[in-house]
Amino acid sequence: MYQIMITEDSVLAALKAVKYPGYSRDIVSFGLVKRIEIHEAAVSVSVSLTTNSPEVAAQIKAESERALRATPGVNSAQVEILQQAPPQAAGGRSAWGQSAKVPGVGAIVAVASGKGGVGKSTVSVNLACGLQYLGLRVGLLDCDIYGPSIPLMMGTSQRPEVINEAQMAPVMSHGVKLMSIGFLVDGDQPVIWRGPMITKTIQQFFGSVAWGELDVLLVDLPPGTGDAQLSLCQTVPLDGGIIVTTPQEASLGVVRKGIAMFRKVNVPILGIIENMSYFTAPGGERVEIFGHGGGQAEAQRQAVPFLGEVPLFTEIREGGDRGVPVVVSGPEKAPGQAFIRVAQALRPELEWSGGEVQSITPPLRPPQ
Repeated sequence: MYQIMITEDSVLAALKAVKYPGYSRDIVSFGLVKRIEIHEAAVSVSVSLTTNSPEVAAQIKAESERALRATPGVNSAQVEILQQAPPQAAGGRSAWGQSAKVPGVGAIVAVASGKGGVGKSTVSVNLACGLQYLGLRVGLLDCDIYGPSIPLMMGTSQRPEVINEAQMAPVMSHGVKLMSIGFLVDGDQPVIWRGPMITKTIQQFFGSVAWGELDVLLVDLPPGTGDAQLSLCQTVPLDGGIIVTTPQEASLGVVRKGIAMFRKVNVPILGIIENMSYFTAPGGERVEIFGHGGGQAEAQRQAVPFLGEVPLFTEIREGGDRGVPVVVSGPEKAPGQAFIRVAQALRPELEWSGGEVQSITPPLRPPQ
């Protein structure tokens, strides 16, 4: 008699139907499935939860076992729930993952790209300003040591103030707290360092900067998916990662490498952002210079959220050159609105990743 082969991929495919209670994402994309064992027609799975809620644990266990038993070839399924309470950060705030290592910071999220030239830093600064516009307390850390662009795009070259022998105060611009190697070197002076020095500098940016109370700290990673980026992901206490891409296949191919990089170090992927999606000509014609829809299609293939698309606008480039992001100069206009919609889509993911994300002020104007 022919027996259906059960594979790890088929088990994961079945578990993707199990949503985390209260969220639209599944337990696989959240990285909660830790162990899969298959013995002929019997499947055993371990799911790790960072919550003490017995209701959540019971619901995930029941739905997971139901999904597995409905999988062709599976005769029996057992799901083990591993529960671990989220660690307490300074001040008693709840933090997920390793964020408690940075007192007062709710969630630390990396913004990455598989390759250069996709507008990752432009997205980072406007996303930071967009989250601040929505009322969150936001920091932005520029980890591109060799090519720091955050100071230019945020319109400041101010030197950080030294508070004491052990700490510096972050630079403030447009309501966002900033730190970058660009604030510490003179003008166009190049940074010629080897890997260990870069890693040590990044560690100091976390341990020696008085970030204060933040809902989210965005980390602008250098482009690529090589050893340097992987080392940074292992060094930085990340709660989640965001991938920025353009629509064409050449960019999407390395998006998969970026996703693999985050998954290799057990960093949940909070979503994909498609930048440079299309251009609207003066006559109103929509021109898809790099193709269109590739980011959303890849998000569906990878079972991760699609946070939105950002069209090509001249104002976005001009805002970065002037040091005034479009979210700041014109939040009610189309370029600013594109980033605000992405920020709105990201916020629920931050509440998952960072524990407590608290809004302290309402938006200046409601996004359209």
